[in-house]
Amino acid sequence: MASETRGGDIAIAIVSVIIGGIVVIVVSVLIYKCCKLRMMRKYGGLPPPPVLPLVETRTAAALPTSGNGGTAAMASVKHSSTSSSYGAVDVVKNRPLRFSSLQLQEFTGNYAEKLGAGGFGVVYRGQIPLPDHDSLPVAVKVLGSEMGRRAEEQFMAEIGTIGRTSHVSLVRLYGFCFDADLKALVYEFMPNGSLDRHLFFHDAGGGDKLGFDKLYDVAVGTAKAIRYLHDECERRIIHYDIKPGNVLLDEAFRPKVADFGLARLCERERTHMTMTGGGRGTPGYAAPELWMAAPATHKCDVYSYGMLLFEILGRRRNYVDGESKDESADERWYPQWAWRRLERGETEVLAARALAGEAGKEGRKKVERMCSVALWCVQYRPEDRPSMSGVVRMLEGDEDVAAPAVSPFAHLDSDQLVSQTFTAGTTTTFGSAA
Repeated sequence: MASETRGGDIAIAIVSVIIGGIVVIVVSVLIYKCCKLRMMRKYGGLPPPPVLPLVETRTAAALPTSGNGGTAAMASVKHSSTSSSYGAVDVVKNRPLRFSSLQLQEFTGNYAEKLGAGGFGVVYRGQIPLPDHDSLPVAVKVLGSEMGRRAEEQFMAEIGTIGRTSHVSLVRLYGFCFDADLKALVYEFMPNGSLDRHLFFHDAGGGDKLGFDKLYDVAVGTAKAIRYLHDECERRIIHYDIKPGNVLLDEAFRPKVADFGLARLCERERTHMTMTGGGRGTPGYAAPELWMAAPATHKCDVYSYGMLLFEILGRRRNYVDGESKDESADERWYPQWAWRRLERGETEVLAARALAGEAGKEGRKKVERMCSVALWCVQYRPEDRPSMSGVVRMLEGDEDVAAPAVSPFAHLDSDQLVSQTFTAGTTTTFGSAA
């Protein structure tokens, strides 16, 4: 009888141990999932930055700050110790690295050469030493030292977004720095700068005056980059800030879309995202829904792209405050002026501005095509805009592209309704549904 009692006690003990083990495992899994969910919410839906191996380089504390000394420091990077070869090999193999602030100080010659400035930081030129190769030219985007929560979220978004992409028309991310005293991104260097230099500042020596055929190729390449973000990534990426300043040009003037600080990832099943905290994007390029209490979709990138097309056509900013000797009052806002010219059949005027003296029937056809596509892209209602796949097909196709039947700017006129009723034919011609 006693042996049976002891056997029962042993069985109960075994069962208790098994049940206890299962409870511990379940609780551990729940704690892990809760911690992971908190981290993803903290970083705007993205995981925290990966802790990658740091590249070992010599200290750069004593590098000169500017002038010839800065140039000499830059050159010294090229011949520095091969202790950085591990990181350099990773860069060559397209593995984004986490750099230290001292490394970036060395790569940039103590930030000797400034390339430009944007909304959240300054961009410097640098060089990463490579084993048995010339040094790799890079652009280092340094964010402001006092980053708010929104800026940090945008920084994390840029790392998470561009780290998931790989396309010939997207700028490449070599690495980043997430030190307590420095937040920075290290990109490939684009020798011909941004598109806006060549559209707006070439007369002041800011860039070359590109021919219309080259600009048309830039427009198509940019459209393909956005199409990739919208339709070909594992998760849809919305850029939210498409504009000439964020289209960079390589040595052959091929475009690459950059600056993903405003990008957000969304699940493909979610066609809308609720925007909070005010409007996003750049005024003049941002779609109307980004400045209202309305859900935003990937069609806001289509709208911004349409505004970029208008600036290529006009070779000027879309809005000019005041009159000049070359422009009448109705030309202050170029998109609406272009619509009126196209509506009246005055395509020669459009072509003259866009081609800038270039002749040829093919060029005029491209101007009309680009203007029609731009007008479709800037439709007031997102559902009336084509997808970027449709935009690429229109730009690369041989058939004529019909302009929309109703002005996309009708909502701006006080005597017309904000929303226009489109016929089934005009709203579905180019497959506006993504």
